[in-house]
Amino acid sequence: MKKIALSIFFSASMIFAQNFTLSSSDLQGQLTSKQVFNGFGCTGENISPELSWKDAPKGTKSFAITAYDPDAPTGSGWWHWVVFDISKDKFTLPTGFGNSESKNAIQSITDYGKSGFGGACPPVGDKAHRYVFTVHALDIETLGLDKNANPALVGFYLNSHTLAKASLISYYGR
Repeated sequence: MKKIALSIFFSASMIFAQNFTLSSSDLQGQLTSKQVFNGFGCTGENISPELSWKDAPKGTKSFAITAYDPDAPTGSGWWHWVVFDISKDKFTLPTGFGNSESKNAIQSITDYGKSGFGGACPPVGDKAHRYVFTVHALDIETLGLDKNANPALVGFYLNSHTLAKASLISYYGR
């Protein structure tokens, strides 16, 4: 009987989590110059996009946001933004959030070597890269990390505590 109850609970949780969605008024199919890095040969505005999410699963105690380019020619991709310890009562990050300090969340180190948002900057002539923006619903209030945590360490904690996640993908090439 316990096995059946556990299966029903797990199935109900997964059905509810399937409604967890991420949207953005700034992101479309292609990134714009606003989300392109300003440096490394790129001349964008480096402004983080607005992100909003809804229908987080029951038991969510905090959120995290990541932006990742799996197509970067590094062998391990490229982390463009890592934000965590976002309150369970917050369901949006405004445009430019990743470009300022916040007491309401921690923005840790990206693969650019600094905290905050780092926009797209793929190699010239490379195929268009995918930029995956993901919100993670977490089962803990805080990861217990600080702004100096590297993306791999944050990723380890996120993977250990994610109840559900939702993503948007935009492309950029030059």
